Amino acid sequence: MHPVEQYLTDKLNERILAGNLRALKTYKNKVDLFSNDYLGLATDGVLTETQHAASLVHYTGSTGSRLLSGNSTNAEALEETIASFHQAEAALLFNSGYDANVGLISCITNRHTTILYDELCHASIIDGIRLSQCNRKYKFAHNDMNELEEQLKKYKDLGAVLVITESVFSMDGDTAPLTDIVTLCEANNAQLIVDEAHATGVFGPQGRGLVCELGLQQRVFARVHTFGKALGCHGAAVLGSILLKQYLINFARTFIYTTALPGHSVHTASLAYQYLASKSFTNEPLHELIAYFRGSIRDFGSEGWKDSTSAIQALVAGGNDKSRKLANNLQEAGLQVNPILHPTVPLGQERLRICLHTFNTKEQVDLLFEKIYS
Repeated sequence: MHPVEQYLTDKLNERILAGNLRALKTYKNKVDLFSNDYLGLATDGVLTETQHAASLVHYTGSTGSRLLSGNSTNAEALEETIASFHQAEAALLFNSGYDANVGLISCITNRHTTILYDELCHASIIDGIRLSQCNRKYKFAHNDMNELEEQLKKYKDLGAVLVITESVFSMDGDTAPLTDIVTLCEANNAQLIVDEAHATGVFGPQGRGLVCELGLQQRVFARVHTFGKALGCHGAAVLGSILLKQYLINFARTFIYTTALPGHSVHTASLAYQYLASKSFTNEPLHELIAYFRGSIRDFGSEGWKDSTSAIQALVAGGNDKSRKLANNLQEAGLQVNPILHPTVPLGQERLRICLHTFNTKEQVDLLFEKIYS
């Protein structure tokens, strides 16, 4: 066996022995309690027009990067819509939330920059930090404002300081204390980036996100809103100043060196934003179900459950085997809930990650708790 192939085989065998080998699966005929389709836009027909989105454009690809042949008036119009909707100066489309975070973070720093980031930030943020040129990269304990303040005071006189967090954390489902973070950043001359992936459509007026809900949109340097969760389509946008947009067009490698989103993706995202801005939009049923779910936690006992008011609810089981067993019991009952295993989460934090949607019912929640605690 070639040394490269031997290395691949050895690494895969390590995963097999640890019981955490990843594999692709398909899921059918079960209640969806695991996807990020919080508003049902991807699967439940709420946006019936999106079924015809592909037929409304006359080509299948964008033909090139935005800087070559892939730009369009529709893409620029969508960016204007997104900027206005989220109350930002400007927006720039990226092909995914991963591309947005990696492209943004990796290009706006230099070796004199300090990055301070929450320890539970998403892998796309971590990868953007790894690809950045800065030498000072430090995580702070999750939502720990005392540690963040100490780090800000320590590094504020050593050059530009950038703080990065998520508004809603993807694994725990809890929210960042954004008002406190903004206040600390302003007091210590730091800039803040907020990933709003799991808040878009769920929090804020018309689903504008947690930054808008808290009235912080003019005090945050950059926001990332993704379309692949509650908006039910594909792509993402970075929101910020006109200066930031111009800079990203010139220096963000994940924007410059990739084929642009195709026309039907742009059109579908436009329809999603039209829905958010419409009078028919509501996420109240989702929040009612979240409140019912949290009430069930109180009834059955809160041990192991993360504190969350979002659509993401996490039950820490501890251990891959125990998490798999719980998930298998739920799946046998017709409820699709997946275990989140190490190394996706740290050792001891293996869990069930349960996602709630507007199309889920209280009866389904009752069944879930019955099977978990039976």
